[in-house]
Amino acid sequence: MAFILWILAVILVVSGIVQLFRGQLLFGIVLIIVGLLVGPGGVSLFTK
Repeated sequence: MAFILWILAVILVVSGIVQLFRGQLLFGIVLIIVGLLVGPGGVSLFTK
């Protein structure tokens, strides 16, 4: 489960960085924050 969360977090953060470069600052920042929250190293939303 932790591996799946890690992959999901990486996808979200990379998508956020791409959105930042495309000029969509708010959406990029939101994706990066959600990626950090979902990741197993962060405050995961899917664990107790």
